[in-house]
Amino acid sequence: MSENIFDDAIKRLDAAFKYAKIDPEALEKLKFAKTTLEVSIPVRMDDGSLNVYTGYRVRYDDTRGPTKGGIRYHPNVSLPEVKALAFWMTFKCALVGIPYGGGKGGIIVDPKTLSRLEVERLSRGYIASIADFIGPDTDIPAPDVYTNARIMGWMMDEYSKIKRQRTPAIITGKPIPLGGSLGREDATGRGAYYCIKELEKRRGWNPSDITVAVQGFGNAGQHVAALLHRDGYRIVAVSDSRGAIYRKEGFDIPSIIHSKNSTKRVQAVYCEGSVCEMVEASTITNEDLLELDVDILIPAALENVITEENAAKIKAPVVVEVANGPVTADADEILVKNDILVIPDILANAGGVVVSYFEWVQNKAGYYWTEEEVHQRLQTIMSREFNVIFERMSEEDADMRTLSYAHALDRIGKAISAQGTYSYFSEEEMETA
Repeated sequence: MSENIFDDAIKRLDAAFKYAKIDPEALEKLKFAKTTLEVSIPVRMDDGSLNVYTGYRVRYDDTRGPTKGGIRYHPNVSLPEVKALAFWMTFKCALVGIPYGGGKGGIIVDPKTLSRLEVERLSRGYIASIADFIGPDTDIPAPDVYTNARIMGWMMDEYSKIKRQRTPAIITGKPIPLGGSLGREDATGRGAYYCIKELEKRRGWNPSDITVAVQGFGNAGQHVAALLHRDGYRIVAVSDSRGAIYRKEGFDIPSIIHSKNSTKRVQAVYCEGSVCEMVEASTITNEDLLELDVDILIPAALENVITEENAAKIKAPVVVEVANGPVTADADEILVKNDILVIPDILANAGGVVVSYFEWVQNKAGYYWTEEEVHQRLQTIMSREFNVIFERMSEEDADMRTLSYAHALDRIGKAISAQGTYSYFSEEEMETA
């Protein structure tokens, strides 16, 4: 991960400032993370040896409420990356109007090289190391890259043991029997889907005429692809870390999902029941997928996949950022110049944190909602905020990302200013004089 990813993230603030009603002092405060923590996690491996892993947790800003954000396991995790992700979470939570600040965590590890027991020991060791840094009213983790509901269950259990009381609200994204919320598994992809459906209404699309490419076929990529496919959108390309497949007629997405989850590979197949047959398709690279001539491009993998080097080659008129930070700041300028609409990550993938908030509320109340209620509440929030930003685009000469940040800045700025800034305190001095 590039060491300047955090500096790149901060560039978004300066662009949004002139469109936001925020005190300059409040803006300056948002350029710094409130608290960062680095820990070492010793893990006894299955062969008896000892490995020590490095983990991080960042609480970026808690002005509007406890910090919230996922934990990722990846060999490229770094402190600048975790800070950038916590920064994005701060704005994501403010943008959708939920009472959280932003946090994030990560461990430098390739989980694919560990056994299941080693992953459990690592997960419990991480929580033991950061237990005094987190809490249901302080900082609430969740799953992210290469972490899942089961891992969240281990983490919740470890924290509960340390605190000597069952504490389901400490972690979201848990298994349903351990206090998870219905509708959480597909929430990130579903939130992006609701944004696309609002754009569909505004542009009068016939879904069967719209082609889509999805880079990254993990949880979020699979769910947004499945929902769009159900509505008739033509998903012509999908990829995982090994490469991509392309078929101009489109794929049967449920079959691709079945194959991916069974074989751990994206393959061009059509399935009936448990029987899958290969279908004709082209094998392309992830880079080729990004440059396809499609109507909607959905980067749903990792950060910085659209950069200054390839931005001019992007042909899709709409980019929906299901991943965090897939477009660099320099690339953003090129996409805007080329009149490409980018539905930014802090809006497009906010469904995950919204339903995490729902899970936290349910844990606190001890009362659980139906899946239909979760979907309806999520759609209300995603549609409302999408349309607020889209309307601002018609009133102000700025792109969707800039106005999304400005909208979030307005909410955060009001919370910071409510505690007093220079303009408030200097006014008192003038009155005294």
